[in-house]
Amino acid sequence: MLFALFLACSCVQAEEREPNDLLAFIQSRALPLNDAADLDRLIHMAGERRLVLLGEASHGTHEYYAWRDSISRRLIAEHGFRFIAVEGDWASLYELNRYVKHMPGAAGSAQEVLMGLDRWPLWMWGNEEVLALAEWMREYNAGRPPGERAGFYGKDVYDEWRSLSRVKEILAHHDRELYQQVSAHYTCFEAYGGDSWQYAQAVARGAGDCVLPLSRVVDLLRDERHRLDQLEDHEYFDLLQNALVLKHAEKFYRLSLTRQDASSWNSRVNYMHMTVNRLLDMYGPESQGIVWAHNTHIGDARFTEMQQRRQENIGQLARVDLGPDNVFLVGFSTYKGEVKAGASWGDRRQKMEVPEAPANSIEGYFERTGEESFYLLFDDTDRTHEAFMQPMGNRAIGVVYDPRNDPRQYVQTIVPLRYDALLFFRETRALTPLHP
Repeated sequence: MLFALFLACSCVQAEEREPNDLLAFIQSRALPLNDAADLDRLIHMAGERRLVLLGEASHGTHEYYAWRDSISRRLIAEHGFRFIAVEGDWASLYELNRYVKHMPGAAGSAQEVLMGLDRWPLWMWGNEEVLALAEWMREYNAGRPPGERAGFYGKDVYDEWRSLSRVKEILAHHDRELYQQVSAHYTCFEAYGGDSWQYAQAVARGAGDCVLPLSRVVDLLRDERHRLDQLEDHEYFDLLQNALVLKHAEKFYRLSLTRQDASSWNSRVNYMHMTVNRLLDMYGPESQGIVWAHNTHIGDARFTEMQQRRQENIGQLARVDLGPDNVFLVGFSTYKGEVKAGASWGDRRQKMEVPEAPANSIEGYFERTGEESFYLLFDDTDRTHEAFMQPMGNRAIGVVYDPRNDPRQYVQTIVPLRYDALLFFRETRALTPLHP
């Protein structure tokens, strides 16, 4: 209801908005963004929060990854943040976590892990920008005790079949009886031959679902922790998380085809939020974490048009659960440039042109400042400035993109309420994939 109330109250005011007044206000608040030292004020504000969420307006832009890297390094090195949780798959990216934390059986390099990723879109994590961060994290962790090393995790609901295999693999090595029990529960889902959409289609046509057997696996692993006492806590965490991936992936796919509302979106969001909370719990009551995800996930949905569709996101849930003073939400934006994306799901990646943003979007206002890059920190002054509190379009590009439809790629947003900070780049370039 929050966005709807703001929209209803501001419809007349929006028509009377003074563009020059808003532009002058933005110019007066803009902070330079040339190198990592310019982030001092942002790091100071974010460094005491329990959770810092770093967004992106696309999944294929160099500047978003590079500046999230810079912010993350400083939060880890200067404020002791314990982990980064990204919008990626748990099972495959756990191998990168093994590498950066110097765990037994880890790969020989970050590039080896990232080149081994095999689920589309490969460029989203298999890129030079993530490679640089992973190697820095490994070097940072090298001189620290295992319990003080910073981790890197995927928090998304996908890659469920790899997670299924991982659960069975761990149990096969540690408890044959549990392995047999879990395998029996998993036969329901495995009957669909590794195709979750096939499963969801069958359920939509009236077939029985696998909700109960997948839930029983999670309950069984929790109840029988004592039988797996040879597993260290982080190994058991991995085992249980893989079982949770499967349970929540089933729900996501099933709801995607059986419901015509926000249920499937929200099921995925709630799983990601749960994963971040589990990581905070694992690292301890005073731990701090970093989240990388799209702006549509990290910017509080209550202050966007998403709220009218009853879509939640992790920025909203984190503020509600931890309190707004314990969460710091950072958005990213660009006026024009390049991006890596696919024309359709599963299609080959392309370097695409990102056209100039509309004049009445937040990116359009930012471009008229004349600055190449800058950032804003939002406080009570911004949240009482009438013109800045009107809904404006905020660019949102996904892994599937058609520049001809760019005018549709904007989320109506009350910017100072959706974010705690917003970084802007007048012109951006595409990130650098590792895979050919």
